[in-house]
Amino acid sequence: MTLPTTVNEKARIPKPPLKWAGGKRWLVPELLSLWNSFSDRRYVEPFCGGLAAALGLMPGYGLLNDINPHLINFYRHLKRGLQLNIEMRNEEKLFYRHRDRFNELIRTNTIGTAEGAQLFYYLNRTCFNGLCRFNQSGEFNVPFGTYSNIGYVTNFDEYVGIFELWTFTNHDIAELEFESGDFVYADPPYDVEFTTYSAGGFSWKDQERTAELLSKHDGPVVISNQATDRVIRMYEQLGFQLQYLDAPRRISCTGDRSTAREVLATKNL
Repeated sequence: MTLPTTVNEKARIPKPPLKWAGGKRWLVPELLSLWNSFSDRRYVEPFCGGLAAALGLMPGYGLLNDINPHLINFYRHLKRGLQLNIEMRNEEKLFYRHRDRFNELIRTNTIGTAEGAQLFYYLNRTCFNGLCRFNQSGEFNVPFGTYSNIGYVTNFDEYVGIFELWTFTNHDIAELEFESGDFVYADPPYDVEFTTYSAGGFSWKDQERTAELLSKHDGPVVISNQATDRVIRMYEQLGFQLQYLDAPRRISCTGDRSTAREVLATKNL
């Protein structure tokens, strides 16, 4: 399989278009050392988040999935050449007006539109710490941020060529159609109580079934996760090779910026 020249020859790798808690730009050098031997494979990321890993590796062919439908709607519209024409200012009144409109689209089930994608981008860039959290009714509830200056992007043309052969889906991992030999990088939500990122949350049972499903894949598998005792035991029992890394803690409600212990579980490399 030959990678498309639009991706292979791209001189500059763009930054992820969104602010994203738990992003893996810091991990890209480690992932590259694993990916380079398999770069002719299809790249699959079941929890693609802010796309830091995918944009760092720049696969030609990719299946990028996430359980957050608003995130995937934004990427799908980026792929089509999204242009931003809504008002964008770092202003509290405008922020809450746009947040109300975004939640109105959610309530009326009309969120999967270009307007929904534009509002999601604005809220992401303007809200507190770039967080993505929803209340029990499924409405976005992150408050206005505290930034002194925000550089909003209005033209995303540089992503169109990169995304050309990337497919974006919004499924549970069990619904993804893996192909034999796919290179899979999974960064599931950390092993903490995780209930507000999307409807349904991500429980320990979800951690277990994710690990079990990926342990059966016949191609290269790389998983990153918080190095809790039960995560380590689970991956060891499923036959993964483990290594440990110090992850930067970029967002913390306590102000703690100390490193966090993370595990990298690999199989079939």
